[in-house]
Amino acid sequence: MCFHTSTLHKTKKLEEHFKVNLSSDNIRPIFDKPNYHLNGFGHPNMLVIPQEKSDVLAPGVWGIVPSNKASNEIKDYYKEAVKFGGGLNAQSEKLFNHFLYRESAMSKRCIIPVSGFFEPHEHLKKKYPFYISQKEKEPLALAGIYSVIDTYITFTILTKEASPMFAKIHNLKKRQPVILDDDVIDNWLSSELTQDDIRELVNGNYPESKLDAYTVSKDLFSPKVDSNIESIISKIDYQELSNLSL
Repeated sequence: MCFHTSTLHKTKKLEEHFKVNLSSDNIRPIFDKPNYHLNGFGHPNMLVIPQEKSDVLAPGVWGIVPSNKASNEIKDYYKEAVKFGGGLNAQSEKLFNHFLYRESAMSKRCIIPVSGFFEPHEHLKKKYPFYISQKEKEPLALAGIYSVIDTYITFTILTKEASPMFAKIHNLKKRQPVILDDDVIDNWLSSELTQDDIRELVNGNYPESKLDAYTVSKDLFSPKVDSNIESIISKIDYQELSNLSL
């Protein structure tokens, strides 16, 4: 599952990389500030590229909410939905049969640009966080779906069965976010796709050779520690994991 991300790239870099424009210059200072660790359960604001305006980079709230809710019901919905994962992730295998996902799957797909994300590895009943990013420090495009609640976009990150590398990292759940290679981003946002087209894109594997993955501080998991600091993405080696080969 993908509940923790980092967003370090400046908005200008995202605009150039994804060939889009920020929805408003007024929000540029907010999203130019680096976030080394965004905890999804805090339902942070993040930038997304929505299918309905695929040339725009717009703010969205992490945690999809049913479209029949009003904006003043969002916070209460999150309190209720925490037992279901807070709407942070959606299993791509359920895209066309889950009541909340199917209404977005065809017409409300999105890209969530991130600099990296964190996944837990378990060893002898202890959790060790891994940080995964693009080797060349380029933005990663996570696939998602969204809903529109009044003036708010609420979104979720799609997950899939883990590739060989991610199965070693996320060794209990064996899941990973859907990462889209740059050459299929425009296709993902196309309004012409069939269900089969969407399934094919979701099931494609982002090349593991383009990814960097290493262990970081366990402070990531501590609610008592401010982990939104630069050192949280610094590599930390654990002797007990020395035999783990990615």
